[in-house]
Amino acid sequence: MKAYEYIISKQIQWALNQGIDLIGSKGERGRPAYTRELNQNLFEPLHPVVRSRFEQGNGNEISGNPDSPAKMQAVHSSSALGVNVFQYWERLGQVPVIAAACGFCDKASNVSEKIVFEDKYSTGIPNHFPPNIDIVIHNSDLSKFGLFAVECKFSEAYSSEGHSGLAPAYLTLPLAWSDIPNLYEFAKSISPNDEKFIYLHTAQLIKHILGLKSHSNSKQGFKLLYLWYDAFGTEGAKHREEIGQFAEITSADGILFQAMTYQELILTLAKDYRQEHPEYVQYLTERYL
Repeated sequence: MKAYEYIISKQIQWALNQGIDLIGSKGERGRPAYTRELNQNLFEPLHPVVRSRFEQGNGNEISGNPDSPAKMQAVHSSSALGVNVFQYWERLGQVPVIAAACGFCDKASNVSEKIVFEDKYSTGIPNHFPPNIDIVIHNSDLSKFGLFAVECKFSEAYSSEGHSGLAPAYLTLPLAWSDIPNLYEFAKSISPNDEKFIYLHTAQLIKHILGLKSHSNSKQGFKLLYLWYDAFGTEGAKHREEIGQFAEITSADGILFQAMTYQELILTLAKDYRQEHPEYVQYLTERYL
């Protein structure tokens, strides 16, 4: 079974096991893989601030109607997965817990202050929409790193739709590339089309890096985590190989890029926090493992 089909089928079975009635991408038309109500797809409802962030985003994640459900209503939605994992800790005021679980810092660290969904950082290109970073953890001034950024992937990495390369306009920012020559050479090779990578959307990651670099000052840098859902077989293996290749390029330029699977993250949370947070851990493990 293809990875994309496996992920969707697994999530459909989860919904059916919960007694959740599913609809298609066009309401009564299309494959039933969308919940009728957004809250049915979430561990807990969107908090007002989080809802506002998605409403301001460019992805049209939560706007829908009975004939065309919102993207986040898809059981295989990466934004729903991100909300289900991260929003809980923001609500509890325990952001350092999830920051440490992601490998950004050790458990004793207490510098992470808030989680922002769909955060935007301009790359400096005129008339270009700043790309949305799925999740950004903002840290205090005491931290060496001002931002911990997370790019989240669920089923879409294995989709047959493919992904775009890097628009040539991004290569016209000489100051942005001056201290990352290896990434610049790679960026040229995937502009305007990316024929090197199948599963890893490297152009998207490069735009995030440029935006984060532009925002960060000399005292506080950033770390970028690629948080992805692993799959069996050759597709998952190839995805992991591509991540490793990109990590080598970024490492050569001193960019702090790291990767972790959702399975690894959820197992870490289950191991360390099941007793204190049983309902949260049970939801994540039953649904996503």
